[in-house]
Amino acid sequence: MKPCRECQHEVSENAFSCPSCGAPYPARAKWDGWGFEYKSEARVLGLPLLHISFKFRPNKVPVPAVGFISIGQFGAGIINISQFGIGLFSLSQFTLAGYAVAQFAIAYSCIAQIGIYVDRGFGQLVVRLSDLLSYVPAG
Repeated sequence: MKPCRECQHEVSENAFSCPSCGAPYPARAKWDGWGFEYKSEARVLGLPLLHISFKFRPNKVPVPAVGFISIGQFGAGIINISQFGIGLFSLSQFTLAGYAVAQFAIAYSCIAQIGIYVDRGFGQLVVRLSDLLSYVPAG
């Protein structure tokens, strides 16, 4: 048994929440959210070489993966693998990227189910940005 970090009520070390105050994982000295996060010590261009994040803070705000290589539900990096992402090279469901493989993409070049591209694009409904802008009335 250990004291809850919030209310000091005695709780099991395996408790998921405090029966007195409801604090999640009350026996832990520190707790900063649900899920998994890994950030490498090595850095490239000031970013962690690898940041993996499938984590939510206690207030349920997601923690985006931001690194040279970013992997997560939300990600931003030179090489990005995510559900929602921004990257130079991106493999995502939704992305804004230089080069993308995605379900929905806005990119310089892309392979997408639905996409807008500048140079090359392949997919089901993929449109060159300049063609799309030609439909906008001047004025």
